[in-house]
Amino acid sequence: MAHVIAMAGKGGVGKTTLTGILIQEMCRAKKGPILAVDADANSNLNEVLGVEVDYTLGDIREEIAQAEMQVKSPIPASMSKADYAEIKFASALVEEDDFDLLVMGRTQGKGCYCYVNGLLQAQLAKFQNNYPYIVVDNEAGMEHISRGILPGMQTAILVSDCSRRGVQAAGRIAQLIHECGMKPGMIGLIVNRAPNGELNEGTAQEIEKQGLNLLGVIPQDDTVYEYDCDGKPTVQLPEDSPVKIAMREIIKKLNF
Repeated sequence: MAHVIAMAGKGGVGKTTLTGILIQEMCRAKKGPILAVDADANSNLNEVLGVEVDYTLGDIREEIAQAEMQVKSPIPASMSKADYAEIKFASALVEEDDFDLLVMGRTQGKGCYCYVNGLLQAQLAKFQNNYPYIVVDNEAGMEHISRGILPGMQTAILVSDCSRRGVQAAGRIAQLIHECGMKPGMIGLIVNRAPNGELNEGTAQEIEKQGLNLLGVIPQDDTVYEYDCDGKPTVQLPEDSPVKIAMREIIKKLNF
């Protein structure tokens, strides 16, 4: 059974960038194969990882949900929805050397998706048995996990920028995790883009006020911005990048 690591944070804090680097550094530490799941509706984890994605689980879910309303269904008459879904879900898995990637993609359209979500949940449960780690890039609301579509998490990593408001948002996500009845073994905070890799006193006080466990601080690195502007995968940052060095230290602390 896989150890599920869920990454969450409000938009614009660099969560997806850090998720990609976490996956890369875990692979370098021989923790793979890893299943990476992009559960953010604004999917771009594949760009951080340098992977092309043509088909998302959302596309498949929509196709199956709409099949019954079409005159000519794409599902063969001799095949059940479950069997068709299994074939399609397998085709959405992007396979790399040390990790595989699934992109959740679009949110649900109109109508009832309970049955289709059940199929999706069953397929993801099968994937869960094939990997030692699953790393999920979530939306702030943790929608896919709170609905039970994704497997329950053992580790929740919240990402904030170095502002007081960012830390407050991370605190609200931590509260949401508890309110939804999720019980990860560990909830930790990473503060991203800190000038010189240091927290100011106000931010440090807010972390303490929110009762958050600080895993580490990622320094501001303009090279990350340059890579993003140039369309380069962030995982191609130099090995001596301050961001990568800081993430390696965090992984050591997590002791996966």
